[in-house]
Amino acid sequence: MFRREGPLHEERLVAFDPDRAAVEAARRDPRQFEALYRKYVAQVYSFALYELRDRHAAEDLTAQVFVSALAALPRFGWRAGETGTFRAWLFSIARNAASNERRSRRRHPEAPLDVAAFLPGNDADPETLAAERDDLERAWSVVRRLPDDRRRAVILRFVEEMPTSEIAAALGRSEGAVRVLLHRALRAVADELRRHRPVADA
Repeated sequence: MFRREGPLHEERLVAFDPDRAAVEAARRDPRQFEALYRKYVAQVYSFALYELRDRHAAEDLTAQVFVSALAALPRFGWRAGETGTFRAWLFSIARNAASNERRSRRRHPEAPLDVAAFLPGNDADPETLAAERDDLERAWSVVRRLPDDRRRAVILRFVEEMPTSEIAAALGRSEGAVRVLLHRALRAVADELRRHRPVADA
């Protein structure tokens, strides 16, 4: 979605950003950045946790992302014809920070993500719950092994519920490329689940 800016003879289409007023307020007074922090801290932490699979590291990375965003806020801007939003820009910072952290930890063993902690509660029988838990663990095992951009596209789409346009801006890819990433990622997950599911169930 876009809005028009500038004199009529120099009219430009600029992406609509619901955070524009908050960003401009934070530029005038850094103390106003708290509103943006409160709005997005849970989403950034969730993304960091899925990326790093370590709660303490995710907390540290989340703090780092917001410190970096506050410092770089004067350089953030909305450009004509682009779909970038503050949220997409914030997640591009988170993506870069996570990449740096993963590189620095590459030689160290990582604790596995406790997938069960993210399972919604329900009243299914224990056998069904066990099967669902196995499927979920297997699915996230596949997601963790995906190439970086495919994994991040899945997290941003299905965990953070971001639209394709914002995912594209966050990853520095086109919307078409993001759709391909998601398609290939989901196909890999589906293939893995199909291989392990009994023939009768499949």
